Amino acid sequence: MYTAVDHHWMGEALAEAQKALYLANPNPRVGCVIVKDGKLIGRGHTQQVGGPHAEIQALADAKATGQDCAGATIYVTLEPCSHTGRTPPCVDALIAAKPAKVIAAMSDPNPLVAGKGLEKLRAAGIEVLCGLMSSEAHAINRGFISRMTRGLPWVRLKIAASLDGKTALPNGQSQWITGPLARADGHHWRAQACAIVTGVGTVKEDDPTLNVREVQTQRQPWRIIVDSKLETPSNAKILNDVDQSGVIIVCAHLNDPVQQEKAKAFEARGIEVLALANPSGKVDLPKLFSYLATEREMNEIHVESGFKLNGSMLREGCVDELLLYYAPFLMGNGIGMANVSDLASLQARQDWQIIDQGLIGGDLRLRLIKH
Repeated sequence: MYTAVDHHWMGEALAEAQKALYLANPNPRVGCVIVKDGKLIGRGHTQQVGGPHAEIQALADAKATGQDCAGATIYVTLEPCSHTGRTPPCVDALIAAKPAKVIAAMSDPNPLVAGKGLEKLRAAGIEVLCGLMSSEAHAINRGFISRMTRGLPWVRLKIAASLDGKTALPNGQSQWITGPLARADGHHWRAQACAIVTGVGTVKEDDPTLNVREVQTQRQPWRIIVDSKLETPSNAKILNDVDQSGVIIVCAHLNDPVQQEKAKAFEARGIEVLALANPSGKVDLPKLFSYLATEREMNEIHVESGFKLNGSMLREGCVDELLLYYAPFLMGNGIGMANVSDLASLQARQDWQIIDQGLIGGDLRLRLIKH
């Protein structure tokens, strides 16, 4: 069905989508190229929320150089939207451009679209194909697809450890286990997330800022602290710059007058306080991630926390992807990666599948998803 030429141009569209990696949230990352008589005449990718989508950018790019899109083939990594959201439907602009063919990598999982855009193109007499390089398109938008199909964000847990799986010395010292290139790579994953989650233990022990510094980005992710008893120090660095990056502290209850006063003081500084308790009096993690997807339109969550919260996340089935960095040394006695439950048998284990591996400087990076 698809030629080598089709694969080439969809590859170009996917490269455009990558340009939206840090930019598009909560919209999907979409790329589009317009090809006529074997030549590229327009290209574009999704802009910041409220801005033009990839197809509109590509059409504008073609128009800027006086190109006529009539009879062209348009390659787009996601089905054109057919509803009015923050912007008008892209499918109408494509129909008005009168291309001969539109090839989409995948259909849109958004129930408001879900094939309607492709059908509208076909009804206008445009040849439509869908499915070219769909796995690559899916990988770029794991978070958006997860939110639309599961009502949950895609949750990535990042851990840096020694070869023997230790994340800190017994006294808690952990800076730095991995080298500078691995740490910079971690900022690449921070930058594409809608929010960065950590625990109050990490805030008190390491006092991190948890913002993006090592890569260029126009958008800082939200920062979220899981803090059952509302113990976050008022002078913690993570609470700074709330005008650039919102902060949410998630506690279990706000029944105690002392906690209520703390919450008011935080909120007076523009810091949100959210109470979500589970029956054990801890933060209800599954409910938190459901809230972030359904109420806050968050696609992708990046977690950088410690032994205890890592274990809670894994035990409660909240983690979709592991991002592991192994430094080439043995630590011996130290703090492990996660406080997970002991196995009664190997048959009770949770298996993960490696989807990517490679060296980042002198450190080994592994990416794994649930098997």
